[in-house]
Formats: sequence, C-alpha cells, structure tokens
Amino acid sequence: MADEENISKKAVRSLNKKGVMRAVVDSGATLIGCALFALSVAMFTAPNNIVPGGVTGIATMLNYTLGLPIGAMGLIINIPIFIWGAVENGKRFLVKTVIATFISSVMIDIGSAIIPAYNGNVLLAALFGGILNGLGLALIFYGGATTGGTDIIAKNINNHKPYLSMGKIIILADIFIIVAAMLVYGNIENGLYATITIFAGAKVIDTLAYGFARDNGQLIYIISDQYNEISQNILQSIVRGVTILEGQGAYSKEGKRVLMCAVRPRQVYKVKSIVNKLDPSAFMIVTKAGLINGSGFPTEK
Repeated sequence: MADEENISKKAVRSLNKKGVMRAVVDSGATLIGCALFALSVAMFTAPNNIVPGGVTGIATMLNYTLGLPIGAMGLIINIPIFIWGAVENGKRFLVKTVIATFISSVMIDIGSAIIPAYNGNVLLAALFGGILNGLGLALIFYGGATTGGTDIIAKNINNHKPYLSMGKIIILADIFIIVAAMLVYGNIENGLYATITIFAGAKVIDTLAYGFARDNGQLIYIISDQYNEISQNILQSIVRGVTILEGQGAYSKEGKRVLMCAVRPRQVYKVKSIVNKLDPSAFMIVTKAGLINGSGFPTEK
C-alpha cells in the first residue's frame, strides 16, 4: 500500500514538473515570438509603407494617414474582436491571445521609437518583414496564443458557417487589406509588396508551425509481420499510442496487420529506426496530418 502511495506521489510530482516546464517553454516562445513580430513591423514593413495583413495591416495604414501609433491602434481595434471571441468561444480561449497581443503591441510602439528603420531595397524589406512576421507568429502559435484580429474573426465565422474554412476567410481578409493598401498609399506597388510580405509570412508559418505545433504531426502506417514487436517498441521507446488495423493484400488475399501511429515530426526518424531494426523489409508510409486532437496532442490548454 505504501509503495502504491509513493508511486502515486512521484507521478503527481512528475506531472507538476512537466506542467511547469511546459508553461516556461510556452511563455518563452510567446515572448520571443512577440519580439520578432514587433521587429518585423518596426524595422521593415511600417517604415517602407508595407502592410503585413490582419489588424496590424489596418493599424499600419492608420499610422500612415493619421500618424497614430501602430501598436496602440492594433490593440484598440482588437478589443471588440476579443469581446466577440469571448462570447463565442469562452474566456479561456482568449487569455493567452490577449496577453500576446498586448505584449506585441507595446513592443511595436517601443521598437518603432528605438529600432533603426531599414530604408534600403523595398523588396528586401517586404521579404524579411514577412519572414520575421511568420517566424514570430509561429512561435506565438506554439505558445498556445495568437495575435487576435482575423484569426478570431475567422474562427467565429467558421463556428456559424462551417463550409467556410478559416484559411479561406483569412485569405479574403488579407485580399481586402491589400486592396485597401493600394487605395490608401495610392500606388499599386504597395499592394504588391504587401502580397509578398503576407505570402512569405504564411510560408514560414507553414514550415515551422506544422513542424512543431501541438495539434499537428505525422501519421505513420506500417505493414510488417513483426507488428507486435514494432508496436511494443514504439509504445515503450517513444511513448506514442499505436492502433492495429486489420488489412488484406489485394493480390495475395492474405490477411495483414497494419500499424497506425501519430507522432511529432521530430519523432519520425525514431519510428523509422525501430522499424528498420526489427524488420528492414517492412512497408512504411509517412504522411502529414494537418490536425491531431487527442491524448498527447492537446489543441487547447
């Protein structure tokens, strides 16, 4: 009985320790992400009249026309969006997003005052602005937050109109902002540079966020006669669940066991090593899983 209590206490301490470490990593990722996001605006996009998309893009245009601070205006525009998001999705959904938006807004305005603006090649400004923007947002997403704006709007609309994907809604919003930039700046080139920045940022987010975000991963299918040994090794070595599916060869008509396992992208090579070690002739398929929700893949904290 005493041994069971000691094991239980150790398990609780281990979980608490992991929770603290997760919170530290999330906070660090969010803080660094906010800094990079602010740097992209203060150093590259705003000084060159390039709109980065979303609420920040609207705030950038207001800064150009009325001289209002970008960070403060972005925060003010987000307030009604936050309220709408809380009504639709609950307060818990917004906590980290509100914090991340506030920090990034403050950093943008401080950075605009102290960081030297890049006024060289505008194309380079658009590219590096987009890269830093995407890198910053990817880290913020990894920390479990967003910067509000079109992300919340897209989620809310998707709640009522499921046939409209969040991605399509965000793209439509960005198209609207690009057109608005052409009108505000009176130059088609500003809209074209904005397109480059938004596209570069989206590619960076896809590359990084799909590599380590909590709700994304890789799906692996393994066909092998050594399915039992392989599944036990994956369970013990990588601590990932494995599902055994019943299959049949179309040509041989023989029954086959198919292992299905969802892992993080960085764990693929570990699974491959296990399979190669136990059955070099095994048939293995690795494919990207855009969304995984379940044990070991929490999408909301």
